[in-house]
Amino acid sequence: MAIYLSAAVFAGTDRSILLAYNEVDMSIIDWLVLLGTLLFIAVYGAWKTRGSTNIEGYLRGDSNLKWWSIGLSVMATQASAITFLSTPGQAYESGMGFVQFYFGLPIAMVIICLFFIPLYFKLKVYTAYEFLEKRFDLKTRWLTAFLFLIQRGLAAGITIYAPAIILSSIFGWPLLPINILLGATVIIYTVSGGSKAVSVTQNQQMAIMIGGMAVAFFVLLNKLPDASFGTLMEAAGQLGKMDIVKTDFDLSDRYNIYAGIIGGGFLALSYFGTDQSQVARYLGGKSIAEMRLGLLSNGIFKIPMQFFILLTGILVFLFYQFNQPPVFFNGAELRKVEQSVNAPRLTTLTAEYETLFKENEQQMQLMLSGIENDAQEDISSAKDIILANQKQQQSVRDSVKALVTKTDATAKVKDTDYVFITFVMDHLPVGVVGLIFASVFCAAMSSTSSELNALASTTCVDFYKRSVNTDGTEQHYVTASKWFTLLWGLLAIVFASIAPLFENLIQLVNIVGSIFYGTILGIFLVAFLMKWIKGNAVFLAAIIAESLVVYLYLFHEEISFLWFNVIGCMAVMFIAALLQPFMPAQTDK
Repeated sequence: MAIYLSAAVFAGTDRSILLAYNEVDMSIIDWLVLLGTLLFIAVYGAWKTRGSTNIEGYLRGDSNLKWWSIGLSVMATQASAITFLSTPGQAYESGMGFVQFYFGLPIAMVIICLFFIPLYFKLKVYTAYEFLEKRFDLKTRWLTAFLFLIQRGLAAGITIYAPAIILSSIFGWPLLPINILLGATVIIYTVSGGSKAVSVTQNQQMAIMIGGMAVAFFVLLNKLPDASFGTLMEAAGQLGKMDIVKTDFDLSDRYNIYAGIIGGGFLALSYFGTDQSQVARYLGGKSIAEMRLGLLSNGIFKIPMQFFILLTGILVFLFYQFNQPPVFFNGAELRKVEQSVNAPRLTTLTAEYETLFKENEQQMQLMLSGIENDAQEDISSAKDIILANQKQQQSVRDSVKALVTKTDATAKVKDTDYVFITFVMDHLPVGVVGLIFASVFCAAMSSTSSELNALASTTCVDFYKRSVNTDGTEQHYVTASKWFTLLWGLLAIVFASIAPLFENLIQLVNIVGSIFYGTILGIFLVAFLMKWIKGNAVFLAAIIAESLVVYLYLFHEEISFLWFNVIGCMAVMFIAALLQPFMPAQTDK
């Protein structure tokens, strides 16, 4: 289901408060870094993969990718702009517990390597859904491909919208031009080079993404108080930010070890094993060994990468314990309040917030001193005061959010997605600002390009080539794939321009996936494991299971979205097993 920098090195409380209320401009150097990076990737991708004239090269990248390229491409596809914009804010607000979401991923990688990859490689499929027609029938293939097109089409819009809406709010730019810039840049090289262009450009994009986050991480370390890293982490732990594993079983809790391993594992199994945007990344491998190594490398490095990004969010949290944060991180909405009749009340609340911050800062210094001197009483005393103070700070923030809503009833008051970008704008130096922006745009481009390529591949292979024009030439299908890529790119831009901001963006993209992934995975697992079940039974089971998941999502908020992956998958398998004895004999496919 993804930051932002100023034109100079900003330090000091007054400057931070000022920037929270005023438009921000980047320096020429930052613009050159940002635009130069985007132009290089688009031109490089188009040039490197120019001249694709056959469907094998366009949709599978000529099947010659090395394992490390597959691994980077798989990680870059998953690491959208949402990862770099939203995950640090998630850690700032809730701590490190979100990392549990990925605990099931290594298990899923092993299962896919053992069962999915050999079958895909043997059948030489262009999409994962071709296999389902061979195993079941055409309607099951169409249903699964259709479910994929719905959820991935929505996700493509979200991956464009996520950085665009935040950049729009921060700089005051219209949303549509940002959506068009992001979408058009991706469309250019994805249309030109297909799957290979996606994989080739993602190597550079991944380097820029990790490099930008690493720079922000070390700048943060340099700006924190003069204390050891261990002392700072213990302080964060005292305030509940370092609780990595939660063992309490609760269906309504989105992030605990059970939801992570089971729900997250099912989600990862479906995403990496049946989602064409990921399957296409390793279908381009030159051998089963290369494909397996690529996926396993993702299983090994993905959790540390997410841990690192979350840890960056923890450092942002610590930074704002010693440096005045804005009372509300979405500066665009604050500016509306400042210019309204509610401005005097905002001034009062801001002053109250500053007073609470100063008290909190003093206690944080005492806590650090107590930790370094192993003075447990001082630590405990400071902790109690800080936690009480932070409740008061949250109360003030809630009052400000009420003002924001009072000023503009359509305003979004969930501001955690703006936390990291606010730090970047206010406190990072010239040049690094452009690098971070480039990281965000690269993340958006890498995910969107994979999604557009997968959407086009599925539309062309599973629908157009299979049932509309079955005897076209290689060049005809390449041309058709390019047109489908353009069409899906335009639809993603349209969706990104009208989509509402919903909760935390990193959660939104996973919620959208979880609604559909369980059913899709269930169909594949029936195909792999339940050989006696035929197409009619699994087709009806999938429709019933998907209806059940949608019902639960709409009317049972107490169930965490990660469990939808388990429910949908198990429902397909269970219902198909019940229905099969009552199904008429089925021979044709």
